[in-house]
Amino acid sequence: MRLVMYVLAAVLIIGSALSTDAAQVQDDGLILYFSFDEAKGGTLVDETGGGNDGEIVDGAKIVKDEVVYGNGSMLFAKGADSVTVDSFKELEDYTDNSFLFWLNFTDPNSGGWDQIIAKKAPGSDRSPGIWTCNRVPLHIHYRFNPGNAGSHCVGPDGEGDTFDENKWYHIAGIKEGTDFLFYIDGKVVDEQTVPKDHAQGAEKLYIGKTNYNAAKFYIDDLYVYDRALDADEVTDVMDGNLLPVESQDKLSTTWGQLKARRD
Repeated sequence: MRLVMYVLAAVLIIGSALSTDAAQVQDDGLILYFSFDEAKGGTLVDETGGGNDGEIVDGAKIVKDEVVYGNGSMLFAKGADSVTVDSFKELEDYTDNSFLFWLNFTDPNSGGWDQIIAKKAPGSDRSPGIWTCNRVPLHIHYRFNPGNAGSHCVGPDGEGDTFDENKWYHIAGIKEGTDFLFYIDGKVVDEQTVPKDHAQGAEKLYIGKTNYNAAKFYIDDLYVYDRALDADEVTDVMDGNLLPVESQDKLSTTWGQLKARRD
């Protein structure tokens, strides 16, 4: 089934490449993708082709010297740095969902709850909400409402473990029904029970500052799905297997690993 999906997606992208300058990253249930390779003015283009672009509200910037895949990542260096994505149907309707991204912390936690990503809903900022814990140095707090359920203070080896600064980690939060799996570098490090019908509705997606200050980090290749990915799919995303490869004349596109992972 997954092979069939890849073939269909490749056919779609081949058609797209014939008529546009840039290939699109497409997969079943993928509703948002940012490579962070470039910004056009104050806009991050949604590279699924869905048109749900991000607005650089304040401070955050594309950098070229610290990347996992491609030509850039985005740096959140100050507490006020923020990117927002306006509400759209798939974003505000999902229950099952998957958020996957590369993360590199530049500084320890401030001692408060420092925001990484939040999908807000009316009356809630946990659909999901992803912070660094209010502990020094660095852990991730990944939660859903109602009930503020999910992972508490997790690191690469699970609850209570800490992240290093200046090191890339692949983060994946996968929610299916009441089950939440937290992957780091392709390995499940925490499992939690969360509300099947978490808070949802028309509100924005935030990267960086919300009413909480932003954590200090680089982020690369953010994928948001309105379904739960399985373990093999998490690995595929982490390994760059969904990234499109264009021929130099842009007349054909195939699946494969486009960009070299930084050591």
